[in-house]
Amino acid sequence: MKNYGLLILVLSMLVSCKGQTKKINGVSFVASRDAINQSHIDPVVEVNANYAAIMPFGFVKDLQSPKIVFNTERQWFGETSKGAKQYIEALRKNGIKIMLKPQIWVWHGEFTGYIKMTSEDHWKALEASYSKFILEYAKLAQELKLELLCIGTELEYFVENRPEYWFELIKEIKTIYNGKLTYAANWDEFKRTPFWGELDFIGVDAYFPVSDSKTPNVEECLKGWKAHVSVIKEKQERFNKPILFTEFGYRSVDFSGKEPWKSERSMNSVNLQAQVNTTKALFETFWKEDWFAGGFVWKWFHNHELVGGKDNFMFTPQNKPVEDIIRNYYNLN
Repeated sequence: MKNYGLLILVLSMLVSCKGQTKKINGVSFVASRDAINQSHIDPVVEVNANYAAIMPFGFVKDLQSPKIVFNTERQWFGETSKGAKQYIEALRKNGIKIMLKPQIWVWHGEFTGYIKMTSEDHWKALEASYSKFILEYAKLAQELKLELLCIGTELEYFVENRPEYWFELIKEIKTIYNGKLTYAANWDEFKRTPFWGELDFIGVDAYFPVSDSKTPNVEECLKGWKAHVSVIKEKQERFNKPILFTEFGYRSVDFSGKEPWKSERSMNSVNLQAQVNTTKALFETFWKEDWFAGGFVWKWFHNHELVGGKDNFMFTPQNKPVEDIIRNYYNLN
């Protein structure tokens, strides 16, 4: 009997470990003007995704403005809490789990990591405005019993200058929402983010440079990842938290692995093979690791049949050869 009980214990541990190694195979589902229906969700299911990041937006006037405007009639439907709820409910009917990822957009497209106030009064006003913004979505996440909430995206100067606020904000979020938490740090920010110990995943927007070649091959991209992996793994071991790529992906352009974060439309030389090779290398580097939770490909539009394609030079994998690469790797994990 004693040996039988030990066998049961071992088997239960194996089942538990197997469940923990199931990857988050996600898409970053872009907000649109319209409600979504089953025709918009079928392509998500067909690419073997099991998660979607839903991304409502708040807007600030400029990098020194402390006021976040959100849930207005001027916003697209998918950018509001009402739209996010409709998207979530439609996706979940298809077995797709959700990361709610409210984001800030600076007018004129300036980088959110540079948001920085010029006075103590403005910092306090920003904190109050951001709390109102993110706590509304924490309530929505709790109401819908969502699996994962991302508490911010690429807000490095805000975090760097006001770390005490962020620790207190996380405590407040936890009084509202009892699911898993992460933060989406930029690829060169996550090393300095101070509050990983308070969250469930170390979130990284994974636009790491891996190759300077016009059309990088898989082997050189794998080599290019090695230095980054050691830094990522060090942070994972220090906090004993799994790594989650809150965003990952490459544009279908020349030199796609050189500065993957760039989105300028002046970079318009289509290179589908570069996108395929860089993406393969990322999957080969991370998806086999038990300390790696998975990630959300950037980015996925609702109107699948009208976007992407072989003449498209932006990030979306839709209707490009790389879509099959993602489908195959997501099917394995």
